[in-house]
Amino acid sequence: MTDPAPEGLRADRVSRTAGGTLILDGVSLTPRPGTLNGLLGPNGSGKSTLLRLLSGVTAPDSGVVTLDGRPLTRSGRRTVAQRVAVVDQQADTQTELTVLDVVRLGRVPHRRAWAPASAADEAAVRTALPRTGLDGKAHRHWHTLSGGERQRAQIARALAQEPRELLLDEPTNHLDIRHQLDLLDLVAELRLTSVVALHDLNLAAMYCDQLVVLKEGRVVACGTPGEVLTRDLIADVYGVAADVTPTGPDGRPHIRFLPPARS
Repeated sequence: MTDPAPEGLRADRVSRTAGGTLILDGVSLTPRPGTLNGLLGPNGSGKSTLLRLLSGVTAPDSGVVTLDGRPLTRSGRRTVAQRVAVVDQQADTQTELTVLDVVRLGRVPHRRAWAPASAADEAAVRTALPRTGLDGKAHRHWHTLSGGERQRAQIARALAQEPRELLLDEPTNHLDIRHQLDLLDLVAELRLTSVVALHDLNLAAMYCDQLVVLKEGRVVACGTPGEVLTRDLIADVYGVAADVTPTGPDGRPHIRFLPPARS
């Protein structure tokens, strides 16, 4: 009896070079279905590149990204877009789009070219708006939205795709603390298989089920926040001293950064 095909989105020993520089070196990632997985590491460690490989926007030079056991390169862009939604760091447009217009873009992978919106399309949009707290702002124009509202609109657009996997590239950048917490609360409550690149270690500890830490394109640690976020790892990867105490729910760590020692 053969084993069933692995479910979900996986990266198996993927490498990627750009401009003669090795960006990712043999990275593997296997998110469990329905979990929130954090990608950590300094700028230039390969987080955004790994997300682009997982989305199928770019292909690895070696290794393979699979969706339910099938390589993305053999799945077709439309099939992947129906399953995997992406929320980038920031989105902007000079076009006079409303929130409703943006969210409706999430249905493009489900429609044939030039086909009008179906009842299923409109139902998906009507469901996504209240899930992200935007049902009262559907007709607001994009340029009038705050940073937090724009990120929520991007997540609503992603939800309208009805994905099973959600990829987010530093979605809390440029948001104030309240909107950072609101956004990650929302992502955690979705219970999709989510992979999110983050800089804030305390936010990662609070919200993520599993963490993968990258340094110079390689995985240096993976596991639960309590397993991964140690004083030694923070010193090695980020070059800073920190106190780490298990003060959060389920012993989740809290990180307090220490000032550099003065000579």
